[in-house]
Amino acid sequence: MRSRPLALTMGDPAGIGGEIALAAWSALRARGPAFVAIDDPDRLAALARRLGRDVPVRAVGSPAEGVAVFARALPVLPEPLPAPVEPGRPDPAHGPAIIRSVERAVALVRADEAAAVVTNPLAKTTLLAGGISHAGHTSWLAELAGGGEPVMMLASPLLRVVPVTVHIPFAAVPSALTVERIVAAGRIVAAALRADFGLGRPRLAVTGLNPHAGEAGTIGREEIDVIRPAIEALRAEGLAASGPHPADSLFHARAREGYDAVLCMYHDQALIPIKTLDFAGAVNVTLGLPIVRTSPDHGTAYDIAGRGVADASSLIAAIELAAAMAARRERARAA
Repeated sequence: MRSRPLALTMGDPAGIGGEIALAAWSALRARGPAFVAIDDPDRLAALARRLGRDVPVRAVGSPAEGVAVFARALPVLPEPLPAPVEPGRPDPAHGPAIIRSVERAVALVRADEAAAVVTNPLAKTTLLAGGISHAGHTSWLAELAGGGEPVMMLASPLLRVVPVTVHIPFAAVPSALTVERIVAAGRIVAAALRADFGLGRPRLAVTGLNPHAGEAGTIGREEIDVIRPAIEALRAEGLAASGPHPADSLFHARAREGYDAVLCMYHDQALIPIKTLDFAGAVNVTLGLPIVRTSPDHGTAYDIAGRGVADASSLIAAIELAAAMAARRERARAA
């Protein structure tokens, strides 16, 4: 991987992506892993000057050239922006460049010129304005990467969680939960824990949907009719799956010793505990793709953009995790 850096996308330039990219380079320049930004080098250099950051920015012609200069400067594959950037104010004119940045990052990985994709935050409205009909990064990346069944994981050293349903209204969750959907997510998570996280026999905990996991059907039947049959199907395939567990008692320190990841039934059931435990250090990982993709677990943070106060910890963790996952996949291919 020494000749293949990670490809870091632009994200929305009106958000905090640029300033956390500058901070990530400062933190990683001496030890790596190396990454190359697909961005507008002039805007990054101007941002560094405005924030008083000592970050030399170097336009490069290839990812390999980016690796060669990484210790001395932040390497940037140029993706020029057509209009000035005003922090905190997204501009539809930037949409095509933002989209090309993601497309180029995926293409570089597929061409074996980059090891993995790390995406800076962008808003879904940006994709829609640019003509991308997907609801977010994940399904769009699956299309760009050539297929796969994308599953979102939030991961940190303290906890790994996977929402089985993601960006849908809470009222739609019960009807969206099916045995097949839970089983499919469990298979993908278990496979990724083995291949990308190095766990020989991963342990999956599965939450209930209702308070107290339904209390034997007295507070809802989803656990009896859907979730428990899905757990039994996963066990029949040889996977170590347990539950359904009451979600309110599954995330304290002692409980976390009993599993490697949690399948949660809806978005907030997964994201609230991990963001409470490790808001700055959690990473968004897309499982089930033929490429490695990670991202910070936060959004564009328009409210603080351009002020130089954004915490780069999640982006740094995303870069380090992407490099570790890509290295494991490379070793597996070489074996």
